[in-house]
Amino acid sequence: MNTPINQTLDRSQSVILSTNKVIRNTYTLLSMTLLFSAVTAAISMSLKLPHPGILLSLVGFFGLLFLTTKFRDSAVGLGFVFALTGFMGYTLGPILNTYLAMNNGSQIVMTAMGATGAIFLGLSIYALTTRKDFSFMGGFLMVGIIVAFLAGLGAVFFEMPGLSLAVSAMFVMLMAGLILYETSNIIHGGETNYIMATVTLYVSIFNLFTSLLHLLGFMNNNE
Repeated sequence: MNTPINQTLDRSQSVILSTNKVIRNTYTLLSMTLLFSAVTAAISMSLKLPHPGILLSLVGFFGLLFLTTKFRDSAVGLGFVFALTGFMGYTLGPILNTYLAMNNGSQIVMTAMGATGAIFLGLSIYALTTRKDFSFMGGFLMVGIIVAFLAGLGAVFFEMPGLSLAVSAMFVMLMAGLILYETSNIIHGGETNYIMATVTLYVSIFNLFTSLLHLLGFMNNNE
């Protein structure tokens, strides 16, 4: 007999299974995109390709992000995820070459990479194990990211290194918050599309890494 209690239990079990599937698919795809991005960054570095510039980078990023979002429910969306992360890996190559050319450049890159990995793993494990709901951070993160993004553009176009450093510090905090928010969103069923979850976490990791690079590079130059 299918009682209301049994129906509730069935629904709860279905939600848990669905959430676990999203988590599994998200972290599998995230691992693949990070690896693919590392490969494109390595190719860009070895060929010493020039950075496409801020305007082309923004057009490429938002264009591919739009296409990924549009096709997020189909297999085509997977192709655009790799196109997006591959493009971002390519833009990262010239940046890494710049830092590697500095004194202690290798140490700066490895420290930023290690810190990024530690922050991401620590926050992800915390959100997954405590299962706390961080949905309340959504509005704050959206406003903060918009403000930091516009401030970053201002720092680039008006050549304001002090503001640029402040923006990098802001992005470290904002991306840490975004990792908590998105992981919580997946756990609690707020994000059911693993493609979009992957993109959000990838962008968080990418911005966290480049922001730490900027801060560590500045500290190295002032030692």
